[in-house]
Amino acid sequence: MAKRIVIIRGHPDSAHTHFCDALVEAYRSGAEAAGHSVEVLDPATMELPYLRSGQVWKLPAPHEDIRRAQEAIFRAEHLVIVYPLWLGDMPALLKSFFEQVSCNGFVMSIGPDGRWLQGLKGKSARIIVTMGMPALIYRLYFFSHSLKSLERNILKFAGVAPVRSTLIGAIEKGAEYRRQWLETVTKLGREAA
Repeated sequence: MAKRIVIIRGHPDSAHTHFCDALVEAYRSGAEAAGHSVEVLDPATMELPYLRSGQVWKLPAPHEDIRRAQEAIFRAEHLVIVYPLWLGDMPALLKSFFEQVSCNGFVMSIGPDGRWLQGLKGKSARIIVTMGMPALIYRLYFFSHSLKSLERNILKFAGVAPVRSTLIGAIEKGAEYRRQWLETVTKLGREAA
């Protein structure tokens, strides 16, 4: 059954010359070949000022780019987030994007009875993270800190389930290594997984 997919390109460089960009295109081409509809959101091309207070976070998103992103995420059934690991975490621009998108209770809010309302309930997600270090080191020594934070503190908190992840370490290993990963990600796109 065809799904509506949103891919969030989390690389902060808008040049589109990075391995993350090849991964975004691999997932997109696999998904579209299988009949899924795909929309790519690129925070690197959006106006994303930092939120500086809780009051601003409670207001509607101030920029049209963010309102369009909220609409796309609302329509989607499956989210794909692709980003490089920078200083052990997602790039600041991607974090700012998630903060902006969550404005006005879009991602989570408090209901009249005081309970959390999950704005993304019913959606699934795939997180794809690239890094220079071997992925096993990131998992075992660093305990996948940023991945777990995104998964637990943003996506699952907002109701997204299941959340699956793909860690691609040692990305400087060579062309054949990258080609194999692109094939894997294309297959994930076909399966909307």
